[in-house]
This record gives sequence, structure tokens and C-alpha cells, in this order.
Amino acid sequence: MKIFIIICVAIFIYLFRINIMAAPILKSGDDAPNFTLPDNQGRQVSLSDFKSKWVVLYFYPKDDTPGCTTEACHFRDDFKLLENLGAQVVGMSIDDSFSHKKFAEKYNLPFPLLSDASGEVASLYGALNNFLVIKLAKRYTYLINPQGKIAKIYLSVDTSKHSQEIIEDLKKLKE
Repeated sequence: MKIFIIICVAIFIYLFRINIMAAPILKSGDDAPNFTLPDNQGRQVSLSDFKSKWVVLYFYPKDDTPGCTTEACHFRDDFKLLENLGAQVVGMSIDDSFSHKKFAEKYNLPFPLLSDASGEVASLYGALNNFLVIKLAKRYTYLINPQGKIAKIYLSVDTSKHSQEIIEDLKKLKE
């Protein structure tokens, strides 16, 4: 029995390590994969809906958790600045639309939260942690230019400073 437990733990650690270290599939300059997903209001939203705008597509693990709330609220607080820079913020996680609706209402989020319940879109963007029965989005952000190309990828996000980092990068990229 002890050996079985050790083997199970070793397999879990091995799978977790592989998943964490997996590199994103996309890189700067690539076309951003299009998608159509339901938002927190039940509407179908596509990446192509935001043609001619910069898109801040941020993946996050779970609604109403400390880090995700901090990140979302900073994007909310900086929303007008981002809008003035021609950017649309779009959040995405594996949570369902009902969970997104409660989260968005609780924190008065002015941008869409998309439900990628299957994890397909997160997987396309290399932003899916898949632990056999548990799926979570990684905390990755893709800054997509008005032509639909990935301008910058953020794989290491400090939730308390991320929206400001995006604002500074947008200013530089627009020069």
C-alpha cells in the first residue's frame, strides 16, 4: 500500500511539473486565435468583435479568489485609461457564465468575462492547467494589436501591478 501511494504521488508530481513547465504555443507576432464564447451577460463574444482595437485578453484561474479579484479590480479601476488608449479588456477563465455574472456584479466590472468551460480556448493560447480531472486557466495575458496579432505575452503576472504594466506597454507600442 505504501509503495502504491508513493507511485501515485510521484506520478502526480511528474504530471504537475510537465504542465507547469509547458511553454505557450503562441509567440509575439503570431495571429491571435479567434474564438466565440459566452460572456457574463449570456452574449456570444468573439475576438473578431474587437477588430481595430487593442485587446487585453487575460486568463485567470477562478472567480472571486484573492489574486483574481485583485487583478480584475485593477483592470476595473484603470478601465477608462485603457479605453482611452484604444484597448478593450477581456477576462477569461474556465468558470461558467453564472459564476462570471456574480463576480462581475459583485465588483462592478465594466468588461466582459468569458466562459471557456471546456478549456479549448485556454489550451489554444497555452494557458490551460489540466490536472486530469481539474482544469484551471493559467494567469497569462495576451496583448493583441488592432490587426489581430499578438503584440506581447505576459507569463508572469503580479496582480497588483499588471494593469499599470499593460498601460505602460500600450503607450510604448503605440509610439
